[in-house]
Amino acid sequence: MDSISQRCGGVRVLLQANEAIARGALEAGVVFCAGYPGNPSSEIIETLARAAQDLPIYVEWSANEKVALEAATAASFAGCRAISSMKQNGVNVVSDFLTNLTLSGTKGGLVLVSCDDPGGISSTNEEDARAFAPLSDIPLLEPSTPQEALDMTRWAFDLSEAIQNVVMVRSVSRLSHSRSDVVIGDLPDFKVSPHFNTSVSFHTFPVVPKHEARHKKLNKAQSFFETSPFNTYQGPEAPELLIIGSGCAWNYALDAVNILGLQGRVGILKLGTTWPLPKKLLLRHLKTCDTILLVEDVDPFIEVHIKALAAENVKDIGIKRFCGRGSGDLPLCGELSPGHLLAFLGEYFDTNWRQEDYRTKVQSMTEGKIPTREFGFCPGCPHRGTFYAIKTALAWDNRDGFVSGDIGCYTMGIWPTGFNQMKSVHAMGSGLGLACGYGKLDQFGFDQPVITVCGDSTFFHAAIPALVNARFNESDILILVLDNSATAMTGFQPHPGTGKTAMGQDTQPVDVVALCESLGLEVHVGDPYDMKGTAQKLYELMQRGGPRVMVLRRKCALVQGKEGGFPYIMSVDQSLCLGEACGCGRYCTRIFRCPGLIWDKEKGKAMIDQVICVGCGICADICPQGAIKKDAKTEYATQETK
Repeated sequence: MDSISQRCGGVRVLLQANEAIARGALEAGVVFCAGYPGNPSSEIIETLARAAQDLPIYVEWSANEKVALEAATAASFAGCRAISSMKQNGVNVVSDFLTNLTLSGTKGGLVLVSCDDPGGISSTNEEDARAFAPLSDIPLLEPSTPQEALDMTRWAFDLSEAIQNVVMVRSVSRLSHSRSDVVIGDLPDFKVSPHFNTSVSFHTFPVVPKHEARHKKLNKAQSFFETSPFNTYQGPEAPELLIIGSGCAWNYALDAVNILGLQGRVGILKLGTTWPLPKKLLLRHLKTCDTILLVEDVDPFIEVHIKALAAENVKDIGIKRFCGRGSGDLPLCGELSPGHLLAFLGEYFDTNWRQEDYRTKVQSMTEGKIPTREFGFCPGCPHRGTFYAIKTALAWDNRDGFVSGDIGCYTMGIWPTGFNQMKSVHAMGSGLGLACGYGKLDQFGFDQPVITVCGDSTFFHAAIPALVNARFNESDILILVLDNSATAMTGFQPHPGTGKTAMGQDTQPVDVVALCESLGLEVHVGDPYDMKGTAQKLYELMQRGGPRVMVLRRKCALVQGKEGGFPYIMSVDQSLCLGEACGCGRYCTRIFRCPGLIWDKEKGKAMIDQVICVGCGICADICPQGAIKKDAKTEYATQETK
């Protein structure tokens, strides 16, 4: 049995923080779990889906985050404990429902988990989702370690039921994907009797009294926070500098203080409950020091609110100097790091630590040992063929056409791996929404062809309303659905088009082509590996008006690799490859850029890296000399025959 599912607690196991969040939910007796995949949150639902094989719980990947929270809320209304998880961008998607839900209140414990992505490591932004806590008047908890992630999540369900409202737990990338020993607790029996009490209504009317009641619930949560064990202090009674931190930033502060040996001079107050602020606790500590350093990811969230609290109580605590992201003493953007805090503390206490020396030391240790890496499609990725075909068709058309896209593996179309074809990237589904606008500018003289691309998971998540809008308003756009049969960017989670649920059950897949045709749209299906044929069809469709759809179907290369591999063994005929003398400018390795195609500097020839090449065969079509050869694999042909 998986350690996540084991019934008895009191043992120490190694868990990723996202797994710890899932275990905390299970220890709280959660029975309904829903989310939408997105780094760095995906492992929460994946872990719960794994646990569903051993435990009587329900887990689903929903079509999008809003539906996930709505489905989980239904379970709460029926008296069950439920959880919904997502990344920070997903909280935007749920915000309309969330700000209404917090007026109606809940019944069974309901926890919303947001995993934010400081630095935009795998996101289009580095948004701080904590802003939705004061916006929605809901409690916010921020764990700093995997153990706290488990303990806080478990307690969040109790808090939710105590105040009859949703509770938000916020993690960040560095925590979500960190691992440490965690002491797990016992699991309950998961016995529930769902029932919607029809004598109780869950709605927002009358709005003003409900809004007032929401604030009373928040005040109740604040009273719990004043004595919460998740808020801790270490350091002298009267520190020379007081650091107030939350989440991973607290760990960084702890490291920096210990490295510089400032334990007797610096006090560190960890806030695990960051909204509403535990005001009494904070005021007690603010009195002890005149200079306060606020450390947090991403925005100066606690900094702004603590400054406001200090201003309201200046007669009692005195005038303070506040340092942090908002004051400019720490970087306003990007991930916080121990190095940033070491630099601040080194200057503040006039130590001999210099950030430049630290960087020089690290660089000297790593110089020449870290290979250059760039963003690129995987070997065999169908998106490479798609963007090559788009590039070709737009060149044939010669009207300065362009691609509008959004977030997914295909986002790399903005870089050389996708031939720099994608010119705009925003939220999921926004590529199609933007294209709807471009497609109605013809009356003003706009004559550039517009191609918009979205993946199959994104199509179900957020593109359908824009698709309907394009059909309704007859926007002049060409819509490409890049159907690779996977939510590939976030770990191959199932979606409505894959025929599998999160719990591995077979289900009827939603047919993208049939759905588009049901709207009365012209729909074509193509293969991105057939780059020439796809380019010809795209060129043909660009000459027509109105909304047109082309579904480009080919499995993600990583999925295909697991399911049976690819049909060819690739090679370069050295006698045919002319190298620099070809006149193509090393087109295969410099422009097409598949990782499996490499340049042999000594021979001055292209060659195939047999370790990396998967054998998809599409590169054979790009060499003007026909030097790239593909030979059929015998075992693959045998599989096809079977």
